[in-house]
Amino acid sequence: MTAAVLAAGVLIGQMFVKAQASEPAGVRSHLAVLWTSGDAEVAHKVCFMYTHYAKKQKWFDDVTLIVWGPSSKLLAGDKELQVKVEAMIADGVKVQACKACADMYGVSDTLSNIGIEVKYMGQPLTRMLKADFKVLTF
Repeated sequence: MTAAVLAAGVLIGQMFVKAQASEPAGVRSHLAVLWTSGDAEVAHKVCFMYTHYAKKQKWFDDVTLIVWGPSSKLLAGDKELQVKVEAMIADGVKVQACKACADMYGVSDTLSNIGIEVKYMGQPLTRMLKADFKVLTF
């Protein structure tokens, strides 16, 4: 499974590099990464790697990581993932978490303390889907 996960991450990265290169000058690009998986390997080896590099390498102008569902529980209990989220925030990735989900797992305060904006995400995600955001789900 590890090789498949890594291959998927490389393929996705290549697709977005090509897509970014073909955008007209002056048009802002927006990426929303909807992270729902409670699988740490998916977080470490695909979701976080791509999300962070999408911002650092300027593949997209604006990058938002949305912590939703089981990922909120995983993140609250995994210090290594927390450090990676803090690094993403420092590099300009906007990180938000669904308050309804985080409350179900009892982790809203933990996520807030990491520097994540915890709020109800139904309407913001709907706006992103209706706007010009590219949405990637893990």
